[in-house]
Amino acid sequence: MLVFAAFVPHSPLLVQTVGKEHTQEAGRTLAALHTLADHLKASHPDLMIILSAHQTFQSKSFSGNVSETYRAHLETFGDMGTQKIFAPDLAFVDGLQRHLRKQDIPFVLQTSKNLDHGASVPLLLLTKSWFCPILPITYASNLSTQAHRQFGYALKDYVMSSLKRVAVIASGDLSHALCTQSPEGYHPEGEHFDSIVQEAVAHHSITKLLTLKKEEVANAQQCAYRPLLILFGLLERVRTNPEILCYESPFGVGFLTADFHLA
Repeated sequence: MLVFAAFVPHSPLLVQTVGKEHTQEAGRTLAALHTLADHLKASHPDLMIILSAHQTFQSKSFSGNVSETYRAHLETFGDMGTQKIFAPDLAFVDGLQRHLRKQDIPFVLQTSKNLDHGASVPLLLLTKSWFCPILPITYASNLSTQAHRQFGYALKDYVMSSLKRVAVIASGDLSHALCTQSPEGYHPEGEHFDSIVQEAVAHHSITKLLTLKKEEVANAQQCAYRPLLILFGLLERVRTNPEILCYESPFGVGFLTADFHLA
């Protein structure tokens, strides 16, 4: 069963050992993540599914990372000390793969012990005092928006039929092109993209996301759209009370933290 669903940013700057004195510039986001961490822990999940844009992906297939253990870390960003080890749920993955195969949804398994920052940052920030098994999943780069929606919907069917208490966390940063100081410079589509995403979340409306044109998504220079499509597909026909805990752009990048309270 589904017990928790959320969308979070995954910038390494949110972790103090990387962001150092700059981390507090995202103080509102950190406070929101602290609140979300409490809600996640209180949901008592048996498994966390992490939907991220930065794992190794296939062009025409969705993929899950299956490893004997997973290591959340930030070594790529100069932090050689922070890490946390997580376990898989192999029985859940096996059942999910069979379920998706029956529906002709392309899904492959890959193995990587070391998690990328798209999974590591949320895990490190949301599970400071506890942990449970995880399943990292990423998108298919060359499949349509509707294919991502369909994948999320199929994932929901399996999660809802499971006796496991499942939490689903989609991670991504919104536009990297909100102002001239942004990592990708300024593009007017950046603000538009972030605005539409906030409206989509607030009203639990995948239709809002689907109104975005390919050029708008591309020019926004973001890494959140496809994880969001999967999440919204998973939450389709699920009663939720979505709450935007925070939106801010302290580093010229849109950070959105949202809790989809299950009704």
